[in-house]
Order: sequence, then C-alpha cells, then structure tokens
Amino acid sequence: MSIKILKYSNQTLLDIADFTNDISTKNGATSSEVEISVASGKSISVRLSKLETIELHNDKALTVTVYMGNRRGIASTSDFNLPAIKDCVLAACQIAKYTAEDEAFGLAEAHLYSKTTKDLELHHSFDATEQFLIDTATSCEAYALDFSEKINNSEGAQLNCSESLFTYANSNGFVGGFPSSRYSLSCSVLGGTGSSMQRDSSYSSTRAFDDLKSTQEVGQDAASRTLMRLNPKKIDTGTYPVIFEAPVATSIISSLISAVSGGNLYRENSFLMNSINTQVASSAITIEENPFLLRGNASTYFDDEGVMVNKRKVVDKGVLLGYFLSSYSARRLNMQTTGNAGGSHNLIIKDSGLSFDELVKKMGRGLIVTELLGHGLNMVTGDYSRGAAGLWVENGEVQFAVEEITIASNIKDMLMNIEAVATDTYTNSSKYTGSILVKEMMVGSNN
Repeated sequence: MSIKILKYSNQTLLDIADFTNDISTKNGATSSEVEISVASGKSISVRLSKLETIELHNDKALTVTVYMGNRRGIASTSDFNLPAIKDCVLAACQIAKYTAEDEAFGLAEAHLYSKTTKDLELHHSFDATEQFLIDTATSCEAYALDFSEKINNSEGAQLNCSESLFTYANSNGFVGGFPSSRYSLSCSVLGGTGSSMQRDSSYSSTRAFDDLKSTQEVGQDAASRTLMRLNPKKIDTGTYPVIFEAPVATSIISSLISAVSGGNLYRENSFLMNSINTQVASSAITIEENPFLLRGNASTYFDDEGVMVNKRKVVDKGVLLGYFLSSYSARRLNMQTTGNAGGSHNLIIKDSGLSFDELVKKMGRGLIVTELLGHGLNMVTGDYSRGAAGLWVENGEVQFAVEEITIASNIKDMLMNIEAVATDTYTNSSKYTGSILVKEMMVGSNN
C-alpha cells in the first residue's frame, strides 16, 4: 500500500523530482539533482500533570542543485506548485552562473549508484488519540515524581511522533527514497532544596512507538539520575582515570569520525591526516559501519548522492581502515567516495564484555563523566578541554556527585588510552557505543 504524508505519495514526489531536473536541463544545467521531503508530526508536553502544549508539525522542502560545467548553484523552496519550482530552478541556475569554478563539483559517477532497494523497517505508523498521547507523557512524569520525596519539581515530560517521506533523484537517472518515522519520550525533573537543587533527564528515541522504553523506565531513570547529582562535593585537581558514560561517550566517537571525514581532510583541518592503516586508537576500539541495521537511527541503502552504501569495518582494534568521503571530498583528495555524502551510517562500537558496574570496578578510583559542557576540541591539534559534571568513584564504588570541573587532554592520547568499552550501549544516537574508560586525563577543580 502506498504511504501518503501530507497527501503526497512517493510517486508524486518522484514526478516532482523529474519535473525539477527536466526544467534544470532546459535552463542550461549540464546536470542536476533534487532532494524532496515532506514530514508530519505531533508533540505533546506536560508539566506537573497538566497539559502544556500540543504542537502539530507539517513541513515540506525541495532543494535543487544545478551544475553548469564546473559551477554550482543551490536553491530551495517549500512551495511544490510548478511555477514556484520553476522559479527555484531559475534561482539555482542564476547562482551557478556567478560562482567560482571547481573541478570537484558534479554528480557522483553513475556506476556507483545503488542498484537495489532495501526495506530497513524505518517506517512504522502509529494511530493514537491526543488523549492517549497526553496520558502517556503524564504517566512518564508521574513515575518520576513518585520515585522519591526528594524529587519535588519537574521541567515536564514530552512525547514526539513524526513521519516523513524522502525522495532523491538526479539527471543521471538515479531515483530513490523511502518513508521513515521517529518517536521519542523524554522527562526532566528536579530534586533537592534551596541552592542545592539539581536536575537531570532521561530520553528514549526509536523508529517504532512500541520500541520506546516504558513510561516507568524513562520516568524513574530521570528521577534516579537527578538523585545521584544531589549534594555534590569537591575533589582535588589531578590526573585520574575517566569513564565517559555512554550518552556522552558518543562525543568521543564523533570527534574521531570528524577527524577522518572528507571536509576536514581536504582542508587539512584534522589531527588525523594521512592516517589510513595506522593505529589511531587503542586495541579496545573496533568500529563497524552498518547502513542496513533494521530500524537503525541512520539506516539507508544509498547516501545523499545516490551512491550505494556498504557494511564495513572502519576501525579494527584501533587501526583506521577507511575515511568518510562524499564524491566532492573524494575528488579533492584524489580518492573514491565511500558512500558517506551526508555523514556516517550507524557506527557500532564493539564492547569489551564488561557491564557498566564492572567497568567502574575496573577503574577503581576516578571520575565518571555524565555531562559535558561547552565545545573544547581543536580539530587541528587534538587539544581537548571541556567543562563536566559527574560522579566520583573510590574502590570501585560511586561515592558522591561532582560538578564545576574541567577535563583536559589531547584527543589523540585519549583514543590511544581507551582501556575498555562497556556493554551499556546507548541507542538514541547513530553512534552505538557503551561507556568508555580512558586511562587518564587531567581533571581540574575549583577546590
């Protein structure tokens, strides 16, 4: 059965894409490509058991890229009427006439396009009344508020539901697209008294509503995390082992991927230049890219240029095996695209077989980072410094909360000093990683 979103079917979007590319050619473009998306969603937020907002989201977007030889122009519109699309194409063509030439511009080579389609289970409709959605969010918050008498206020709970339809087509003949859905449930509460109030939250995001964590699990997790932050104490400045809790450990993986992505590489804005087949991390790190993960957060069968994607091992026991390149960045580097126009596709970090509690015991004494503040990474040198908050550990047991601290190192050293990855895999991101133990970092305190 054809899926329709905002009255648009996949075939309708393909027809619009064909029309757009045809108009581009008639206006002098040597090649062109178009991306079209439509999305519809609903957000429910409650606070202290009362409905705060119901938001309905309906979005449309068409972006056309035209090439006139080695010149490029890009324009967008949210109006899908044919005269508006013609105006959009004319704007892109006009822009192309005045941009500088770049020999790396152009569509991906046709032999690289995906030849098959795959059903990756990315779309799951869920019909529910507004009252059901309100009750679900209210239940989540209630579990948090009832968890402990020390939880005494709330920033609320929110439930989001959305469906979208995406189509990509270019003048070389590639067409592709698929529907997708996203559901998320979150809750944030406060605890403590006076100036010692603390807050924390919990979040679940999935492709299918039924895959969401239960309202009880999300609500009680938000409350438990808030309680752990109460009564923070000071620690001495020094060099300690550091565990990055899974949700913040994704930032370490993101830093690594950014350093070996085309844009930073051809600009020579990376601390990992010329690093293929070299040791960039400890042997504890193995990363697989799996675009075909069912219901995955970044699953697809083609990248943003229509290029076929592949399951591959990116890092094997610390050795970098591949970059992340689009056609443009590949040409700048005299290489071939890796099918990563638009970014990486489901990075799965192999765990070391230790639970989170076992990872804490392995660390013995040190810091668990549960929150990072600011942006403190120099992509060229790798120098790393971030504000942080978390938990202090002695003898393999959490002792108390800490806040207003700074952690610092060099990301190259951090990657090489990773000792283990826990099994508590975070699934709300396209980087599927457990908590990561780094052998040592400088921890600064205002004590």
